[in-house]
Amino acid sequence: MTVPQAVLDRMKDAVGAKGFSTDQNDIAPYLEEWRSKYAGHTPLLLKPAMAAEVSAILRIAHETGTPVVTQGGNTGLVGGQIPHGEILLSTRRLTQMAPVDESGMTVTVEAGVTLAQVQAAADDRNLLFPLSLASEGSCTIGGNIATNAGGTHVLRYGMTRALVLGLQAVLPNGSVLDMLRALHKDNTGYDMKQMLIGSEGTLGVITAATLRLFPKPEVSVTAMVAVPTPAAALALMGAMQARTGGMLSAFELLPRIALDLVIRHVEGTRDPLAAPSPWYVLLEATSGAATDLAASVETTLAKAIGDGIATDAVVAASQAQSAALWKLREGVSESQKREGASIKHDISVPVAMIPDFIIRATPAVLAIVPGARPVSFGHLGDGNLHFNFSAPAGGDGEEFLARWDEVQQCVHDIVQTFGGSISAEHGIGTMKVAALPRYKSHAELDALRAIKAAFDPKNILNPGKLVPPVLRL
Repeated sequence: MTVPQAVLDRMKDAVGAKGFSTDQNDIAPYLEEWRSKYAGHTPLLLKPAMAAEVSAILRIAHETGTPVVTQGGNTGLVGGQIPHGEILLSTRRLTQMAPVDESGMTVTVEAGVTLAQVQAAADDRNLLFPLSLASEGSCTIGGNIATNAGGTHVLRYGMTRALVLGLQAVLPNGSVLDMLRALHKDNTGYDMKQMLIGSEGTLGVITAATLRLFPKPEVSVTAMVAVPTPAAALALMGAMQARTGGMLSAFELLPRIALDLVIRHVEGTRDPLAAPSPWYVLLEATSGAATDLAASVETTLAKAIGDGIATDAVVAASQAQSAALWKLREGVSESQKREGASIKHDISVPVAMIPDFIIRATPAVLAIVPGARPVSFGHLGDGNLHFNFSAPAGGDGEEFLARWDEVQQCVHDIVQTFGGSISAEHGIGTMKVAALPRYKSHAELDALRAIKAAFDPKNILNPGKLVPPVLRL
């Protein structure tokens, strides 16, 4: 597509000299996503510094029918943030943060503030913002909201949509929807903010949000547990939830190969237990000081080992040891990238069905790509599995990646039989938009398209992402 120079000039004027770039060297880092699966191009990078500038940009885009793709920290994994000829609007200069409201336990921030900055601001006031992702140093709040990010603490605190009380967004026609209200209850019609959360930039540009904070836990217990099977891990989770009174904040499942890859590729990591195990659980439980949480966790682990549910465990004795255990989990994606080619899935099934899903889906993929190395890990507590496969050792990476679509359809078809979702926390973006009609009903797709048409009748925001076109014969 070609954007007329007159339109480009009007958009440049809307943001001023510091708010745009046409230098392809400057723009290049915005055009390729982290896994290098998607690369794009744009005639103009816009970097507005306030909601009014975003509004001006979208008014011009709406008037002229010019498509725009919005990008936060460029940490998305399904290509939704990558432009393919459209104008690219980066929210990284929207960095204002209001003081934390300690009594109301909220904070209002602009979309370009990083997740780590929000976490730090809350921590400074002895509060907690529980969203936690491996990319938290570079992902932005606007991107987290646009993709309804999940992460490691969904089990206790929910997805991003559960953490947003208020929202400000600019609609495709340039009007500003200001809903920055720190209200826990507001029953005055459709919840417009929830329409925008998880919409992947297709309904509006998120410019600010009021976020919910929580009391900072006074006690945190982290443990790495060796288990023989995913079914044993599930049994351990049930026992731990019962014994701690629902104080689990994270319950992560890891296969042995994941630890091997991390220890091989991530400096400063080591095996936490004396003997290798087929599977591991990394768990975290948090509470107030009045609860003897450590004793509850240790008693439960001892019983689990006695019952054969677990074979060994280590409980972190310090914050440094806890961080070392979490480094093993947080390094999995990076180590898999360093290991070479991999085919990845972000799926969810009912929690109780995770073991059966792994048993069924793993051999189905290996039948397509013999020798592939299963690296299935993720958030067992909420049923979200990153069902990944690394290329066969010594195999041809490009040949392996050429089977991506075939493998993905195989996995997603099995997910559907389990009543699951083909996207648990990463979104649809470019990667899965063509597959969506295979797994969504006609009624769901019609509703999705109707919402898109109501918000964005000219289809200028992130066209071709999330919402499948109507196929006409």
